[in-house]
This record gives sequence, C-alpha cells and structure tokens, in this order.
Amino acid sequence: MGKKDFFQFKQFHIHQEHAAMKVGTDSDLLGALAAGGKRILDVGTGTGVLALMMAQRFGDARVTGVEIDDEAVLDARRNFEESPFRDRITLVHDSFQNFLAARKSEDFHFDSVVCNPPYFDRSLECPTLGRTRARHSSSLPFGVLARGVANVMEEQGSFTVCIPPEVLSDFNAECFMAGFWLKENFRIKSLPDKGTKRHILIYQKGIAETPTQEQTFCMRNTDKTVSDWYKETLKDFLL
Repeated sequence: MGKKDFFQFKQFHIHQEHAAMKVGTDSDLLGALAAGGKRILDVGTGTGVLALMMAQRFGDARVTGVEIDDEAVLDARRNFEESPFRDRITLVHDSFQNFLAARKSEDFHFDSVVCNPPYFDRSLECPTLGRTRARHSSSLPFGVLARGVANVMEEQGSFTVCIPPEVLSDFNAECFMAGFWLKENFRIKSLPDKGTKRHILIYQKGIAETPTQEQTFCMRNTDKTVSDWYKETLKDFLL
C-alpha cells in the first residue's frame, strides 16, 4: 500500500486507494471549522473523512454520508467500519438527488450539512468518471445542491462548504435564493503575501440575524513554516 493510499489521524484512519479525491487541506480545514449539530449530513462524503471528523468533534451526533461513486464508497465503508464512531455513522450509496427523492416522507431534518462541493464547472472534464464527479459541478450543480440542502435542513440549521474565490459569487447567489444567509466567511491563504486560496463558508437557513463575520487566516508563515493557527485548528486530528 502506497503512502498516499492511507492517512492516519489521531482517532481514526483513512484508506483512500479507491477514491478519486484523496485527503487534503480543504477537507481537513472544512472538517475542523464546520458548524455542528446532532444530525449531520455530509454530501459527497468520498473517503468519509469529513463525516469522521464531524463524528469526532460532536460526540452525540449521528452522521450520514452520501456518496455516488462506487469506488469512493469502498473506502468510505471500510473507514466507517474501522472507526470508533461506527455506531453513529450511516453510509448511503446514491446520488444526492436520489437521496432527496427517497427521503421525502422522513419526519426529521438535519441541523448541520457539510459539503466539499464540485466546483470546476468551467474547466475541462477529468478523464475518469470518479474525478469528474468529485471535481466538476456538472455532477451536482450549485443550485441543485443549495435547494436540496434547504429541503432537508431545519430552520436555522447550518450549511458549511469549502470553495475557491472564483466561484464565490455564483455559490453565494444560489444559497441566497435557496433561503440561506452567510453567517461566517473564513478566508484561507497559503502564505501572508498570497491571495485567498479557499473560502470556508458557514450559511444559516432563514433570515439574516447579523452581518457576515469575516476572518482571514494563513496556513503558513512568511518563511513557509506551518502557522500557529493551522496547528491549533487541526491539533485534535493531525499527528
């Protein structure tokens, strides 16, 4: 097994030999900063890393991970079963659209949804179906995602995503039309002298209560050493 096929966290491990998208900084920070709840949904769970991080952070939460890709599901299922949170995590092997249709009769909603959404909607499709599904919004358009999350979420529930700056305006517009307001915007930079690399956004369902809180953080210092903020944010997860 290659090094890239296995990732060890403090309380669980991630097998990722099948999934198209491996564990990376985006998922690590999203899992560490996302708003929680007692009923958490992870849309496009991939290897299951976000679902596992949320289960670790919120000890009384029940987490559902939805994943369409056959290969990724192999990893997620193994990772969930081998984790100390296995009794609180459910894996659904289906598209988010089918998941929505199948649970119309359900009598409960989620109070927290997390998603690392596909966003390369203006770039060339990837050569493999798995990477296309994981990276391109053609598989889950922003509007479909936002409206679907709104349909399965309680009032005042939280929706946390990680997206790049180039799609911020489009994503914000879709979330606003779906009934969300932007509560927090974490601007993540790789270095102090670089532009924003990612936005971790926490939306809330309902009418805006306060102005959006915006904060900027750097993953590395000017000398490229890991920043204290990054180490503190991920101290409960990374070895």
